[in-house]
Amino acid sequence: MLIPFFESTPHLEGEVFIDDSARIIGDVRIGHQSSVWFNVVVRGDVNHIRIGERTNIQDGSVVHVSHKTHPTFLGNDVTVGHNVTLHGCTIGDRCLIGIGAIVLDGAVIGDDCLVAAGSLIAPGTQIPPGHLVLGSPARVKRALSDEERAHLKTSAENYVGYMQQYFSLLRDQERKRG
Repeated sequence: MLIPFFESTPHLEGEVFIDDSARIIGDVRIGHQSSVWFNVVVRGDVNHIRIGERTNIQDGSVVHVSHKTHPTFLGNDVTVGHNVTLHGCTIGDRCLIGIGAIVLDGAVIGDDCLVAAGSLIAPGTQIPPGHLVLGSPARVKRALSDEERAHLKTSAENYVGYMQQYFSLLRDQERKRG
């Protein structure tokens, strides 16, 4: 559901899947072929949120901002796992944020990073491109291999496929209802 907040209305660029249980609020822009899944909240009420193309935000996640100080940016081909919290942070292209991870205000995750499930990225943390990050508080563990980096983009591509499947299912249901 798209919900305006005063004069700010969410904007979808091209084909975007938003599940009916999701809430997209305020100054939010979502890029082409991105998907927002079950029970997700993307709340651009007191600052803006920009989500790139082919990015997926999975079940139960929350994307929010900090008033005046920290908007939230998600790059292209990002996978945000289930029950993730992203708050006033920047996530580079082709990142995977693992299940239950928390990324806080002012944190910047470089391109091609894997944030392990359950990790806590403290406010202001800067993660260089191409690394595995894990722990609470999270620390850079090592550089990702070429194979691991390729998997990051594959994960996002898979969700574009899932989105297409759901669109097809919804069209079939509409056709049956007549």
